[in-house]
Amino acid sequence: MTISLPRCAAAALVSTSLALGACSREAPEELPPAPATTPQAPATTPPPARPSGPSVGTQEHFADAVGSSTTIYFDTDRYNIDSQDASALQAQAQYFSRYPQVNFTVEGHADERGTREYNLALGERRANAAKNYLVSLGVSPDRIRTVSYGKERPVALASTPEAWARNRRAASVVID
Repeated sequence: MTISLPRCAAAALVSTSLALGACSREAPEELPPAPATTPQAPATTPPPARPSGPSVGTQEHFADAVGSSTTIYFDTDRYNIDSQDASALQAQAQYFSRYPQVNFTVEGHADERGTREYNLALGERRANAAKNYLVSLGVSPDRIRTVSYGKERPVALASTPEAWARNRRAASVVID
């Protein structure tokens, strides 16, 4: 018996379909690893550095920048700026020139001796003397407030010459 060509083609087609159906695969239990990525070249410009330390415009930043120069001291019953005070105020003026958005208060203080009224007036003269010196160095007067606390806010509570000397002061305080 001879097989005709069309029957052979049909048989071949049926046998191929059966063979392919028998070879169907199930999904693998474990997936192959993801393709490895190639390292990217570093950026040409580094990201901007995050500032460390206190924020600009805070008392802590001001104190870090000028050190102990945030406060100046006066002799008994005096409000004149001496050479040591001038040096401290110059450091403050440099800071305030560098950060023109920062406003501040100059607080005038006195020691415990004398009347309340006398010490308030003396504290005011001390605060104004510091302010006027800063203005002479180029700091805008619109950025500076003054206030006198007289003898009401001492930093040293003893009734000794050393404590009195620490309380006769003008302190610059940044307004947050």
